[in-house]
Amino acid sequence: MTASPRRLSTIASPLQRAEDHAFFERELAGFLPDRIFDAHCHLWRAGDVPFKLPGYEQGVGAAEYLALLADLHPGREYAALFLSFAMPDQPGSRDRMNAFIAQQTALDPRFRGEFFVQPGDDPEWVRQEVRRLGLHGLKCYHTFSASQPTWQAGIETFLPEPLVQVAHEEGWVITLHIVKSRAVADRENLECIARYCRKYPNQKLILAHSARGFQPTHNLEGLPALRGLDNLWFDTSANCEPIAHQAILRILGHERLMYGSDLPISHFRGRSLGAGDSFVWLYEQTPVWGERHNKVDPVLIGLEHLRSVKWACWSERLTDSQIEDVFWNNAARLLNVS
Repeated sequence: MTASPRRLSTIASPLQRAEDHAFFERELAGFLPDRIFDAHCHLWRAGDVPFKLPGYEQGVGAAEYLALLADLHPGREYAALFLSFAMPDQPGSRDRMNAFIAQQTALDPRFRGEFFVQPGDDPEWVRQEVRRLGLHGLKCYHTFSASQPTWQAGIETFLPEPLVQVAHEEGWVITLHIVKSRAVADRENLECIARYCRKYPNQKLILAHSARGFQPTHNLEGLPALRGLDNLWFDTSANCEPIAHQAILRILGHERLMYGSDLPISHFRGRSLGAGDSFVWLYEQTPVWGERHNKVDPVLIGLEHLRSVKWACWSERLTDSQIEDVFWNNAARLLNVS
């Protein structure tokens, strides 16, 4: 079976509701380009990762992914960067997920895939496995750090330098979800990102979730220190704060920003919200949606996220061609998709 991303049906998945369709027609139909390159999304096998969506209990491969993406931007052409994932308490899940991502990536030439790495991996073994599986880069995650709590882990503890070096030697991309309370405003995070980019210029570092700027103040504070790094990019994945994206556009340029859906997070309901010097997540079951005259029907996070990207593009007065760069060309050039 070949999952073609050329043009999709507009038929909604079972997860779409009337309020989602109305939101799309009102907010996004006239904004989104004809082509969508999703630079941050997950496929999964049931039981190997914690991702769960109603109606997709057996997992999500490329075909299911394409159907789900029609909930967010129906009728568009698609390309994708699939990110592998693993859990520390599931022995063997990493190997199964890496093989699954490779299998699904091979279905279409517009798909790319990343290999999940752990801090103790032998770089030469990683090199051989990524080549063997036909993948295009590395994905890491803080839950494999030996530091506790892992939400405060330094980058080196879950993305050690030898893995960055092999990515440099191979010309791979790396998707990095930074942590620590102040994200890209944290001095140690900034120093590590700058050092990795300068020392290893042939690797391409992608900071997920618009530099994890769920509190946009952190982006405004930290991003100026990252000017001039030609191998640094950002994906917008699931960040619903417009100024998080706007800060990247204004400080570093629209060529550095790429759209990402962050499926399956895209198909939960609610949004991220900056608060204090941090942020909160509001989900459908969070008791904040009001009642009677001010009742809110929460839409898919992926739609709220797309509106935040729209507002950022509008605020920075991006042209149509620059918006097409954010949604297709930047990722296509980075990942060598024609």
